[in-house]
Amino acid sequence: MNTDLDAASSLVRGIQEKLSSETSADVLVCPPSVYLQSVSSILKDSGSNVQLGAQDVYHRSNGAFTGEISTQMLLDVGCQYVILGHSERRHIMGETDQDVNAKALASLAAGLTPIICVGETLEQRENGETLSVVQGQFEASMANFDDAQVSSSVIAYEPVWAIGTGKVATPDQAQEVHADLRKLIENHYNSTVSDSVRILYGGSVKPDNAAELLGQDDIDGALVGGASLDAESFIGIINSL
Repeated sequence: MNTDLDAASSLVRGIQEKLSSETSADVLVCPPSVYLQSVSSILKDSGSNVQLGAQDVYHRSNGAFTGEISTQMLLDVGCQYVILGHSERRHIMGETDQDVNAKALASLAAGLTPIICVGETLEQRENGETLSVVQGQFEASMANFDDAQVSSSVIAYEPVWAIGTGKVATPDQAQEVHADLRKLIENHYNSTVSDSVRILYGGSVKPDNAAELLGQDDIDGALVGGASLDAESFIGIINSL
């Protein structure tokens, strides 16, 4: 819940201006829903290769669900992706794995790519529960997915204790969880599927730590928080790829 209309517009223009046309990275911005249309227009008018995503969606296609936003509404304004199950939605808004699963299945059916977030709290990490928590969230949030649906999804590992705190998982800590997620996918599906799924790291990613994090074997990209609110910082992360 950041930016106003002017700031959102300026930010996406700044990202476009600084982004090299030769970058091999897939770049995605996810503004607040009230600014999706405006940001979408800026991207379309410039012919940008920056893609558009939303921060959440509801699992029903339409109806008496005041305040909610459907997959078709997101498609109408040009979205290609949607973030689901972000830790703030889980821990502040009370979303469950089952909520995330319903939203993910609806998104995939509509042709949106879900970015499904998983991650443990500080207490869970200190109790040695990281891998079991992440496994439980993965299995429930992506329940009833077939091979194609898993391959069409993105997973983001975001340790709750590292979001907006300035703390960051060490590259080894992040790699351990990413490797475990990759193995989980292989065990539930097969190696072809597990190799095709992009797993992002999210949690205080900055230009000065991005290269080491993104250099890990099973970390395919970043779900960037605070650093994405500054075009220079965001581009620094992209360039580290």
